[in-house]
Amino acid sequence: MNYSAAIILGLVEGLTEFLPVSSTGHLIIAGHYLHFEGEAAGAFEIFIQLGAILAVAWLYRERFIKLFDFKSTDGFEGVNGLKLLFLTTLPALVFGAVLHSFIKHHLFNVFTVTLGLGLGGIAILLTEKFMPSSRKIGLDMLSAADALKIGCFQCLALWPGVSRSASTILGAMGIGIDRKTAVEYSFFAAVPVLCAASALDLLKSRHALRASDIPFFAAGFATAFVSALLSVKWFVGRVSGKNLNAFGWYRILLASALIFLGNSLTF
Repeated sequence: MNYSAAIILGLVEGLTEFLPVSSTGHLIIAGHYLHFEGEAAGAFEIFIQLGAILAVAWLYRERFIKLFDFKSTDGFEGVNGLKLLFLTTLPALVFGAVLHSFIKHHLFNVFTVTLGLGLGGIAILLTEKFMPSSRKIGLDMLSAADALKIGCFQCLALWPGVSRSASTILGAMGIGIDRKTAVEYSFFAAVPVLCAASALDLLKSRHALRASDIPFFAAGFATAFVSALLSVKWFVGRVSGKNLNAFGWYRILLASALIFLGNSLTF
């Protein structure tokens, strides 16, 4: 492990975690080209996700604080807000726990990522073209049924390359939630599921970690935090007035480039 790889991967994680482009897919591809693979590398990639999560928690700290205002029972606050996040997180936790070993051993490769990127790009274009009119605007309008449906869509992200952000955003838009609300809810939904997944993966790979890795983990964490701050601010500003088609075309072009470069990749 070296600082250059740590900083590059931190940038990749922070810039892509909350965009509908698949941070996991980009990390797998970047790790392949940097020759940064193996169990310790996997633990590093999981750990730096926490830096990106911290960025969202900081940017939306007032909303997060309100989630723990147990006197509040309406909207996306207090017990009701926590219930919504629980319902969104539950399906991914169940399927993730059951399929964790299979996913890690069979789906974390460039071929499956390429497939996920391409199909996800097509899904973005189709959703933007045929999405229903928005019937709910604002986080406080979300219901328990909405949260559970979004959680079911989030399970699609168990396939690397599909993107947790894309699956939750498109799922929310598909059930009539406006684009900006869908994007913001995807930020909040990321926190519990990514924390749970990170804790599980770090626990399972703890034997591969050494004290000498701490500086590199810290560099990647800090880079992911700063780059995620910038990425989230830019993304929220962009979706306020534009659709997601650019991300769909980007995914399709990236998948096409990976297929073209297939001879040099481990398909």
